[in-house]
Amino acid sequence: MLIREAAAGDWPRIWPFWHRIVAAGETYTWDPDTDEEAARALWMAPAKRVYVAEDDSGAIVGSAFVTPNYGGPAARIANAGFMVDPDRAGRGVGRALAEHILASAEAEGYRGMVFNAVVETNPAVRLWTSLGFTIVGTIPEAYEHPRFGSVGLHVMYRAL
Repeated sequence: MLIREAAAGDWPRIWPFWHRIVAAGETYTWDPDTDEEAARALWMAPAKRVYVAEDDSGAIVGSAFVTPNYGGPAARIANAGFMVDPDRAGRGVGRALAEHILASAEAEGYRGMVFNAVVETNPAVRLWTSLGFTIVGTIPEAYEHPRFGSVGLHVMYRAL
């Protein structure tokens, strides 16, 4: 698997799984009806460093970004987002992207990384804790999950 910085021309290959994941309404706090133009602006914003993971055939199987979570004196705390094509789940793409993003963020001078709203039923919670993130708080019943009803949103943190 190759992980590289995304190019503008990669968006058409990210959008299909981005849309599928967000439209499912199970893991992201973004509007499930987000259209492609708005999605591109969210994911590919200039302030974000965006990466893609390609399999051996050159297909994009996942994407991630890193960006400052705060501004000013707190700008050295990063935030990140991750999407793995659901058809490629369980093959280590998410872990590889996470390890790459953590190393990149540290190399860029970030001191820590925070996830502001991790749906508590998201299977990725297990991945984040295995990579050293801790749950620093949970906002109870903050997310309307399509299968589980009202569930909490975790705030997770890891020092770099």
